[in-house]
Amino acid sequence: MQEINAFLLCPTPDEWIKSALLHPEMLLIDHANCEKKAASTALNLMYRYVSDFELLHKMSRLAREELRHFEQVISIMEARNIVYHQETASRYAAELRKPVRTFEPARLIDTLIVGAIIEARSCERFEKLAPHLDEELQKFYLSLLKSEARHFQDYLDLAKKAAGSENIDDRVELFLRRDKELVNSEDECFRFHSGIIPA
Repeated sequence: MQEINAFLLCPTPDEWIKSALLHPEMLLIDHANCEKKAASTALNLMYRYVSDFELLHKMSRLAREELRHFEQVISIMEARNIVYHQETASRYAAELRKPVRTFEPARLIDTLIVGAIIEARSCERFEKLAPHLDEELQKFYLSLLKSEARHFQDYLDLAKKAAGSENIDDRVELFLRRDKELVNSEDECFRFHSGIIPA
């Protein structure tokens, strides 16, 4: 976690934690949606970049782990009689992806950087939220930290590999600044990656 906290430009605001505790059902519903989307992103990369064996191996493992997390979340929801339904996503991921370049290999590099930041932010939120949750959820969220941290590192390593001799620090900084802006700005409704919800 030390590496992830040093990587991100800011911690999740305490206001978001308060919103999460006020919306326990939505927290789990949107968490399930996020795990499903994460698996889908990994699979899309596998279909688009079929000649990169390292990417194929890492994304295949990542997709399996994200789907396993999805299964764990919906099992918790079922036990708590929480109905699973589709909800609109927060603007976080779409806004974070806006600067992704449209030509290769820049598109791949940026997409992988975005993936790294989303995984890092998810990991940071799991750790920050866990102490405030009931024993079952606390144990579950802390159990996710190791795999989420590895996903962050896998994405970042693949981005550096895709860039070759190009230094990607400026691109990473650009997307990290967007992450910081998004998590500290106001959102209309609570989601796992939303910003601050006005009282």
